[in-house]
Amino acid sequence: MKDNNTIAIKIKEQIEIFCKRITGGMKKDKKRFLNEMIFGIQAGRDIKLSNISRSLDEKIKLIKTENRLSRQINGEDLTERINKEIIKDGANKIEEDTVLALDLSDISKRYAKKMEYMDEVWNGSEERIDKGYWICEVIGAGVKSDWVIPLYGKVYSPAAKGYESENSEILEAVKKVSEETNKRGIWVIDRGGDRIKIIENIEKMEVKFVIRMTSKRNVKDKNGEEKNILRYAENYECKEGYTVKIDKEGVIEEHEIRLGSTEVKIKEKEYILVIIKGFGNEPMMLLTNVEKSAKEILEIYLTRWKCEEGFRFLKQEYHLEDVRVRSYVGIRNTMSLLQAVFYFISVRIGKRMKMNILLKKILEKAKRFFEEPVFKQYAIADGIYRVLFHTKYDFYAKKMPRDTGQFEFDFVLEI
Repeated sequence: MKDNNTIAIKIKEQIEIFCKRITGGMKKDKKRFLNEMIFGIQAGRDIKLSNISRSLDEKIKLIKTENRLSRQINGEDLTERINKEIIKDGANKIEEDTVLALDLSDISKRYAKKMEYMDEVWNGSEERIDKGYWICEVIGAGVKSDWVIPLYGKVYSPAAKGYESENSEILEAVKKVSEETNKRGIWVIDRGGDRIKIIENIEKMEVKFVIRMTSKRNVKDKNGEEKNILRYAENYECKEGYTVKIDKEGVIEEHEIRLGSTEVKIKEKEYILVIIKGFGNEPMMLLTNVEKSAKEILEIYLTRWKCEEGFRFLKQEYHLEDVRVRSYVGIRNTMSLLQAVFYFISVRIGKRMKMNILLKKILEKAKRFFEEPVFKQYAIADGIYRVLFHTKYDFYAKKMPRDTGQFEFDFVLEI
């Protein structure tokens, strides 16, 4: 028990230090709110305000705590401010060849009837159209590294005021992250990122990219002849053989593939097209402006699949799709705060060398029967939850005065 209290104090100290970094310029009540939420989400292992309120365990009625948190989360939209500070903090950890995976996912609210600005979303896990909200997320990862660096997370809805387009949401994320990283990193975007407008604008930003192409696009070959990209890839002879292992939720899949690369043009601009055969019935086609071997480009793209586990982690570990707040702003703030928790777990606790001893103790508290999962954030979140679950939130508790041995009366004499 004593060991638990010591670890809990260390974790709370790190939460407080982290919150100070991402709340610069905010008012005192907002700073306190972020402290409470980042502690409460981890201690309650949930994003519902009722569970977060229980985790805070204040000496007032539970409903009073919940109402206060509800007013805060449904008030000012903190999405841009939190994203900005997290990008700024994480930017120096992004190297030239760090993969920056951009993913569009969703929050499915199938049974919700009255939530502000709900729109149709594609529920990929169940392959159906539901009601809900879209999420644009950016996660950094090294090709040879186990760790990820969450950088950007934003909820948006086509039904909301001020919405422009999906293209503008993607380009906004690329612009904001690349400005802070000084254009370091290699952007990896899945199918849907192959729209001409996206490719042209990313090219103008002078960043490196790998984009998976769909069969709808046309390209020009070396002779200037325009062809459908899928037909071109099918007829292309891939001479290089390669065995690739892919970890899908703990199941290792081996694929015998063949790959090669060639130069193509889109809108008279030259790119490299990497063609991979063996993953499915159709060839995988990766368009890039990065001068690396076909094998290296494939490894960069496959790193994106590791980043996809990050969003699955948020949904499973903290029940993101169970969000219950009153407004669109509240939903956006919930995602931003959860992104901050993800960053705290991954970077402030998980990646910093100085925190290795604390990390080891946290992982021990996870009490997993089997080996640590490939995506370590599950074990870290589990360990933090077990440590903080019975811990009182007391960031703003008054410090006890130093014991001087002097007898004191419990009243104040007014003159």
